[in-house]
Amino acid sequence: MVIIMRTDARQQEIDHVIDLVQRSGFQPFVNHGVERKVIAVIGAMDADKVQLADRFSLMPGVERVALISEPYKLAARASHPGGTLVRVGAVTIGGPTLAIIAGPCSVESRQQTLSTAEEVKAAGANLLRGGAFKPRTSPYAFQGLGREGLEILAEARERTGLPVVTEVMDPHDITLVAKYADVLQIGARNMQNFRLLQRVGEAGKPVLLKRGAGCKVKDLLMAAEYVMSEGNHQVILCERGITTFEDTTRYTTDINAVPVLKALSHLPVVVDPSHATGDWRYVPAITRAAIAAGADGVIVEVHHNPAEARSDGPQALEPARFAALMADLGKIARAVGRRMPRKG
Repeated sequence: MVIIMRTDARQQEIDHVIDLVQRSGFQPFVNHGVERKVIAVIGAMDADKVQLADRFSLMPGVERVALISEPYKLAARASHPGGTLVRVGAVTIGGPTLAIIAGPCSVESRQQTLSTAEEVKAAGANLLRGGAFKPRTSPYAFQGLGREGLEILAEARERTGLPVVTEVMDPHDITLVAKYADVLQIGARNMQNFRLLQRVGEAGKPVLLKRGAGCKVKDLLMAAEYVMSEGNHQVILCERGITTFEDTTRYTTDINAVPVLKALSHLPVVVDPSHATGDWRYVPAITRAAIAAGADGVIVEVHHNPAEARSDGPQALEPARFAALMADLGKIARAVGRRMPRKG
């Protein structure tokens, strides 16, 4: 259940509600909305405890109590009706301004990463992506530069001011990655690595959670619940394509998931057209579709020489093509009442 406090509720009234929630055997999570606070009540419900809703509703400062039937209590729209804003440095994800996360699939070298970071910033991106640890299907494929890659990303942030989004694969690497990254990315293969989700929840950094190719929307929301149950509500959901019978692209981009996730959850939603299509030719169209469908941003791969990229070259845009896409995207953004990031 969620307890919605009145806009004029005093802190003492809020504290009394939290105290009763705890004494009743539940765990309270407080969402600080723009106008009012919402207290999510987490714990196993039975017939007797449901009756507590009436007691909560009569407490001073409480506007109303709503029961949530979905298993994802914290991620549900009802627990934070106004929508969550995830702040990463000077960037706000989930507000009117779109989040444009761009950069190479893998950090291959210092020069490659720094030059790409400067290019995507000049085109209007407001966050930098890049993989230091790479989950690959083959154990013989390039696995990333590890710590060296993280240090290069941190230098790119220092030079450009772009916050860094990078993947963490192993719970043992969280402390290291969190030292350098601004957003911890959980890749599609690890979406249901529940111990990893709990550990990144404990880390306190914003988390970009990618949907697994064989997972339903509700599976993604339950994965987010694992992160949030550890006290970290700074979660960004990412649609990056699902497995269907269609094989003309790597995956099928589930554009439906964007409005569905926005209806079911208060968390920001971004789309990864690069991994969804696996082919740079289709990335601009899917990017435009994502923004038109209501996504809060996109994550796009950019490489100076895709033919020589050490991972996922076929899906990467060259910098000039990325710049052209950004110019085109502004038209879509204005049509749906969103703003592009400021350049420079």
